[in-house]
Amino acid sequence: MDVALMIEGQDGLDWPRWQALGRAAEEHGFAGLFRSDHFVNKDGPPLAALDLWASLTWLAANTSRIEFGPLVSPVSFRHPVATAWTAAAVDDLSGGRLRLGLGAGWQEREHAAFGFDLLATDRRFARFEEGLEVVTRLLRSNDPVSFEGDFYRLRDAELLPRPARPGGPPIVIGGNGPRRTLPLAARYADEWNGVFLTPERFVETNLALDGLLAEAGRPPGTVRRTLMTRVVFGRDRAAAEAKLGGGDADALRARGVIVGGAAEVRERLAAFAEVGVQRLMLQWVDDLDDLDGIAALARTAVG
Repeated sequence: MDVALMIEGQDGLDWPRWQALGRAAEEHGFAGLFRSDHFVNKDGPPLAALDLWASLTWLAANTSRIEFGPLVSPVSFRHPVATAWTAAAVDDLSGGRLRLGLGAGWQEREHAAFGFDLLATDRRFARFEEGLEVVTRLLRSNDPVSFEGDFYRLRDAELLPRPARPGGPPIVIGGNGPRRTLPLAARYADEWNGVFLTPERFVETNLALDGLLAEAGRPPGTVRRTLMTRVVFGRDRAAAEAKLGGGDADALRARGVIVGGAAEVRERLAAFAEVGVQRLMLQWVDDLDDLDGIAALARTAVG
């Protein structure tokens, strides 16, 4: 199992912070740097929210080793044609290091503020499925593509130049939902990214995905298994729990959040590796400027 960083791009992210985080991820041995794609934070005063594709283009040109990508980019406010086109270009620029996380959209505040239609849940996931169809056809087909849906239409559409990586960047679908998300992952994803799962729940959800892959006629090994969860890290267990400001550390642990010092972090990483997590994205949200903390976390998590 390798370990990557994940940050929330709407919680005060600006260019100096992003550039510092990118350099830190590269220098300290993390396997990747991933970020959310939102216009604004879910609640509270609006904070800086650096544009997703501008930030990933900077990573492509200014790092050489780490993988990166959105966890995840919504089709609700990013048209899938533009997303496929941009993703192919950024992946090529990076030498094949982008992993393209896609989602249906969920945050009501940003959709209302900027005039995007979130849709009711069933229609939202119908649109998401069409978006996945558009993205995967454009990236994976070397012939012109036509498609007629309720939300998107293509007429002999072709992205040129073709992606340097055959099929374009891998498609990542994140989420745990057994009725909508996992079936879409079984059909379209190169990587499934579980979200805030304990090792025990990861096993259950992973097995459910295996069953859906079998129904779709896909071998289990064709889909990479990764997990994103928050880490609250301190010099010891007490220092980590103090960062919660009185929050219930045990309740967070029960949701799969890693809270503790070096010994507890190593123990939890080993537990996730044992159940088959191939990459763990550690969500770092306490202080984007705490580069010393990120360096200490790297010494603990990646050696």
